[in-house]
Amino acid sequence: MHLNILGKKFFNSRVTGTDVQKSEKWLGYLIGPSGALLLNAVLASYLNVYYTDVLNLTRVWNGAFLAVFPIISKIIDAITNVIMGQIIERTRSKHGKARPWLLVSAPLVAITGILLFTVPGSNEKIQVIWVILSYNLYYSFAYTIYNMSHTLMVPLSTRNIRQRGVLAVFNNIASVMVSGIIVALIFPMLVLPAMGVDPDKWITVMSVISVLAFPLTLIEYYYTKERVTGENTAAETGSVPVGKQIKAVLTDRFWIIIILYFFIYTFGTNLKNISLIYYCNYVLGNYNDGITQTMLSVIGGIPMGIGIFAVWPLAKKFGKRNVTMAGFALYAAGGIICLINPRSMAVVLAGQFIKNMGGLPSAYIFSALFADVLDHMEWKAGFRVDGLSASVNTVLLTVCQGLSSGLFNILLANSGYVAPVLINGETVAAVQNAATQNAIIFSFLGLEVITAVVLITLLAFLTVERVIEKEQAEIRARYVKEKAGERR
Repeated sequence: MHLNILGKKFFNSRVTGTDVQKSEKWLGYLIGPSGALLLNAVLASYLNVYYTDVLNLTRVWNGAFLAVFPIISKIIDAITNVIMGQIIERTRSKHGKARPWLLVSAPLVAITGILLFTVPGSNEKIQVIWVILSYNLYYSFAYTIYNMSHTLMVPLSTRNIRQRGVLAVFNNIASVMVSGIIVALIFPMLVLPAMGVDPDKWITVMSVISVLAFPLTLIEYYYTKERVTGENTAAETGSVPVGKQIKAVLTDRFWIIIILYFFIYTFGTNLKNISLIYYCNYVLGNYNDGITQTMLSVIGGIPMGIGIFAVWPLAKKFGKRNVTMAGFALYAAGGIICLINPRSMAVVLAGQFIKNMGGLPSAYIFSALFADVLDHMEWKAGFRVDGLSASVNTVLLTVCQGLSSGLFNILLANSGYVAPVLINGETVAAVQNAATQNAIIFSFLGLEVITAVVLITLLAFLTVERVIEKEQAEIRARYVKEKAGERR
């Protein structure tokens, strides 16, 4: 695919050379992604709150709408992700195959982010239609384009393991920064109490966040570079049949393990994120008290701050996989401590601190492990499967979002959840029954203990680090030989 507009000087990246530059790290992988990631993090944590508490959609079809609609939407999203993956594989430009789509996604993410919250205050049927359309425009179209291209930037940036690891850390700092500081601290302390269940205030706040994503995504495009794509002129995957790509990945145990890891981890994390505000509002604290969620976030933010400096040195010394496994052991231990008394602030804070210490490796290292597996696949198959892998990755992400949202809303509806109401401009919350509280506790604490144990077992078989440097050297030698043959 040719994107002629990218030939304009304005759209050309300033990043040059074979080594990763400071501007690339700070602007391309830290500052740039923070806009779209912030919007998506807010949506991951609070869009369901908007649906249940502001629009009161739990009443639609006796709660069935909020259970069924996310799952069906994610099926659509899964299809568009597969299509987008193949589009990326077939994109040809001097700026790469994934980078150009960052540019395309910038205005789309901003516009659709606004549409999510401009739901007409008319009859229920119109609201339902608007929610379905806006949700799918954002997740199945705009964010699919962004996330597919964004996900591939670390694997395609360089083959240098050290530099790739640094970029993975910067990339994940961006995610942690927006989710751990803005979404988890500023939002519950200042923003949510001010918005309550007033729809006009939700529109204003979310429009500002959506618009902010536009210029920042342009920065991400401008300061990233696909060096690996540039190397691979002799082994373009666009000509490789999809069936052959699928056979290659499904017969490789490292690829299957990393994909299963991502699915299990993401499902548990999504359910926890969706239920966080409900847990703080109805189990541990009071509705939008501005304190409970902030305290949980602070106790989580401290380890994340430490992790910026500690995780990668530990990973280099002991191995990315080994450090991640040790982290999940701490993660499970912290979750068990919380479950001893899930209504005690002191117990939960202690457990969450241990839990978040354990979650550091998975937060910062996954992109580097994923990149190693993609290089291994290239060594084994003779072609890269970046687009297909990103498609599967994003499909799993979207499926997990749909399943976790659907499961959580089923639990709320079946346990008798009562939404807050707006009376004379003031938000009045209800007291939830024991069944609803237990459903929320399981969602926030219980499931992740189980997933941590499963992930430790799974990672024990991910031994790609033992062979990756040797395989990368053989890949480079292969391309040198092929290019030498072309010159003869």
